[in-house]
Amino acid sequence: QVQLVESGGGLVQAGGSLRLSCAASGRTFSNYAMGWFRQAPGKEREFVAAINWSGGSNRYADSVLGRFTISRDNAKNTVYLQMNSLKPEDTAVYYCASGDFLVVRTAEGSYDYWGQGTQVTVSS
Repeated sequence: QVQLVESGGGLVQAGGSLRLSCAASGRTFSNYAMGWFRQAPGKEREFVAAINWSGGSNRYADSVLGRFTISRDNAKNTVYLQMNSLKPEDTAVYYCASGDFLVVRTAEGSYDYWGQGTQVTVSS
């Protein structure tokens, strides 16, 4: 059974930083792409960042480009999202997801397993 467990969320002031982690189990982590999505209150879930199986390719939403960095440690079965220069509009529940594809994808439907999410709140 595949499980994805996010951690690292919390309350931070605007301009601050947080690092989210997502620990995976249940299948060979290094075989799969990973993504981060977020959902703000009253809004649809949206793509944030994704990384391929090796870590050699990634993509970002325009809204986080230059502020967020996705990375993975295949030895630890963990994917990370380093978030810097946080803004109040980054407030959302952040989800990690796993997908069986080689080329990084941004579409939510491409991912087959999801974590439960971790809350990130950025105060102004």
